[in-house]
Amino acid sequence: MRHRLAALLTGAPVLLAWSLATAATATAADPTTLTRGFYVSPDSSPAAWVATHPSDTRTPAIRDNIAARPIARWFGTGSTGDTIASYVGKADSHDQLPVLVAYNLPGRDACGGESSGGADSVAEYKTWISTFAAAVADRPAVVVIEPDALGDFSCMSDAAINARLDMLRYATQMFQQKAPNTWAYLDGGNAGWTSATTMADRLAAAGVTNVRGFSVNVSNYYSTNASLTFANAVKADLGGASQFVVDTSRNGNGSNGEWCNPAGRKLGTPPQTGGGADMLLWVKTPGNSDGQCGTAPTVPAGEFNADLATRLIYGT
Repeated sequence: MRHRLAALLTGAPVLLAWSLATAATATAADPTTLTRGFYVSPDSSPAAWVATHPSDTRTPAIRDNIAARPIARWFGTGSTGDTIASYVGKADSHDQLPVLVAYNLPGRDACGGESSGGADSVAEYKTWISTFAAAVADRPAVVVIEPDALGDFSCMSDAAINARLDMLRYATQMFQQKAPNTWAYLDGGNAGWTSATTMADRLAAAGVTNVRGFSVNVSNYYSTNASLTFANAVKADLGGASQFVVDTSRNGNGSNGEWCNPAGRKLGTPPQTGGGADMLLWVKTPGNSDGQCGTAPTVPAGEFNADLATRLIYGT
């Protein structure tokens, strides 16, 4: 990978794609200084839809407003080390920073149910997440670890919660040990789910101090201001050392209290560093369904839908 050595030696300013500026110094290398901007994958679900629907009247808007943006790639059941390494390698070959999501906990989405699945056992998960971190290796990356995992406790037994915390601690340790140029963020729910104090306690128990920090608002709709207020309260309860990122992919109109394909939502601030956080990211892919509910009652969770995408573009 090219590390912009000349710029680092001379201190000359470098204009980065998608406003990628230097964030606060981490214990390991800062991946934003090792790359020229966020990676825009030509294989994202909106990009794939655009490529196969050249004559659709919705195509130009989806292409320009969603497919052209850097969006996180989610990896779960069936994602191998080779698949992950290939994706990170493509970003590295362009000297760009990929954003990845690890989403494979056993019994994930335990209470919501729309995105159920995950590894079959604790042992299987630990092997998978260790392989994930090793596949990223020393290449620069941003990784969000297990969205919803620490908010989804209300229907879980104490034994299941403790097993989940153990797996998350292990995940943070794997990225700490095997991916030194990755900023990893353990997911911390959203502003409408739990109190900041409760989430801070759960993050601490799950090993947040092993990684860069935590993420908020992943796959949800709370405004950036509401998310920053919540995240800063969590950070304070954690002692101030952990940093955070905010998912702004669909929060342009804020939340109406619904989480599953609600009407009237809108695209949020495009990915960038800063904005009151380490980064504002598009973690959820705009246009990918939350489940068979809301404005997309027949679209399974995770499937791209052009009508959902255009609703977010126009705020309808």
